[in-house]
Amino acid sequence: MANTPPATPVLEFPCRFPIKIMGHKHPEFAPTMVAVTRVHAPDFEEVDLVVRESSAGTYLAVTVTVQAQSQAQLDDLYRALTGHPMVKMVF
Repeated sequence: MANTPPATPVLEFPCRFPIKIMGHKHPEFAPTMVAVTRVHAPDFEEVDLVVRESSAGTYLAVTVTVQAQSQAQLDDLYRALTGHPMVKMVF
């Protein structure tokens, strides 16, 4: 039986980490995603927010860049975003 060394973490914390959130175009989509983000990353500032409309104007892509403190924090944020009814995809 071989001794396997522990896996090296992919990210070193703290670090800046971008998250792209896709949803239908709605006037409250970006503010709602900011509010969800701030629950898990209270220091998030809107200067780290980028909003883009799809070419057809049907969807919005919201990118939030957070100062991640741990993998658990990112996992919690991803779960909150993917579980939100306004969100279609998170990556």
